[in-house]
Order: sequence, then C-alpha cells, then structure tokens
Amino acid sequence: MNSKPIQIDSASVPAHIAIIMDGNGRWAKAQGLERTAGHVAGVETVRTVITAASEIGVKYLTLYAFSTENWNRPPEEVAALLHLIVVALEKETPDLVKNNVRLNVIGDVGRMPAESYDSLQRSIAATAGGTGLQVNLALSYSSRWELVEAARRIAARAVAGELTLEEISESTVDSMLTTAGIPDPDLLIRTGGDSRVSNFLLWQIAYSELYFSPVYWPAFTAEDFLKAVADYQRRERRFGLTSEQVSAPDGGPIG
Repeated sequence: MNSKPIQIDSASVPAHIAIIMDGNGRWAKAQGLERTAGHVAGVETVRTVITAASEIGVKYLTLYAFSTENWNRPPEEVAALLHLIVVALEKETPDLVKNNVRLNVIGDVGRMPAESYDSLQRSIAATAGGTGLQVNLALSYSSRWELVEAARRIAARAVAGELTLEEISESTVDSMLTTAGIPDPDLLIRTGGDSRVSNFLLWQIAYSELYFSPVYWPAFTAEDFLKAVADYQRRERRFGLTSEQVSAPDGGPIG
C-alpha cells in the first residue's frame, strides 16, 4: 500500500534550512563497510536534498560538511573526506549551474589543502550567477571559532576608533559572522539519531525550530526531508510572544 504523499504548504516553506549531516560512519559500519564508504554514500543524499529543497522553494540550505573538530579524526579519514569533497564538487558543479543553484562556503577554509580549496573556489565562481537556491557548505567550521573571529574583528574596529562600545549591537555581531547577509535558519535538521547541535550556528539558531531524525544521513531520503519541513509547518513560532499575540491580525499584541 502506497503511503500518502507529504503535503507541503508553499506559503510557509522555511526560507533557510540548516542540516547537520550525521551518521555516515555508523551507516557504513552497519553495512560492513569502511567509514569512507559512508561519506561517499552521503554525497548522493546531498544531491537528493538539494533537489528537494529547490523544488519546494527553499532559498538557503546550509550543510555542515566538515567541522573544525573533524581535523582531529584519523588522518587517513580526513584526507579521504577532503578528497571526496574535491571529486564531488567537480562532478556536481555542472548540475548546480544547470539548476540555477549558487554555491557559498562558510568556515576557516584557509586550513584546507590547496587542492580542496582551489576546487571549491572554482565551483563558487562557476555558480556565482545562480539566482535560485543558495547552498552554503560549512567547511572547517565551528560556531565558537566563528564567534571568536567576530569578537576579534569588533575589537579591532573599536581599537581603531571606528566603533564605540555603545554602537556594538546584535546587528554588529551579525555583520561580522560568516553568514553575514544570510537570514537565520528557520529550521535546523540533524540526522543520525543524536539530539544536539554540535557547535553549529549557535548564534544563528537562537530561534530556529529543531528537528532530530533517527535516520543516518546516507539513508535520509527526499521523503524524510519533506517530513521535517511538514513538521516545521505544524509548529507555532512565537519568538518570545504569546500565542494570542502571534495570532493577532496586525501581528502585534492584542488589546
């Protein structure tokens, strides 16, 4: 018996979805494969989710591909993963261009090997004209690193006399982050069964809806992605207000 198609309300699609793509290694182990096989399989899921996000009208998709903590993994796994990123980018870039997808990167990419960095820059340049979905790859990224870097830039401006203490605001911090100019995520999805955010977009997800899936990333389907979006659409986002205030005709307090 076929399951009922998941209904998505086109009027309330999250503009920005962030995903912690977790479970590659555990999926591979369950299949009796090497961990690197899980990363390879995970690339197929990236393609599937990018397509699904584009089809329903998501504007920004941020994918946690490689954290600063991942540098501490076994060297052979790190090397294999970074090489896979190069291969995947070279293979997928023509389709990204064809589908009007723009590629962006956030993170300390200066730490990446030259081969990986150069391939990344070529893909970013090739897709620069895309006006559809923007895919942000979080590579060599961690939120604490990002916030420390932002604090340093703010301090440097203050020392230079370009910024007073009174002028420092939330918007000042926003402008110093790697996501400057990108709206905060409406929805954060984590696959793989763990219920934590793992140093990802800590500032930006202050009011994001969180969705934790038990499915390992390589097994995560377009249907699983749509389930997360449908779950998001059933929630009431209050941003500190009451339900009555949110439902007021003018969006403001009732009474």
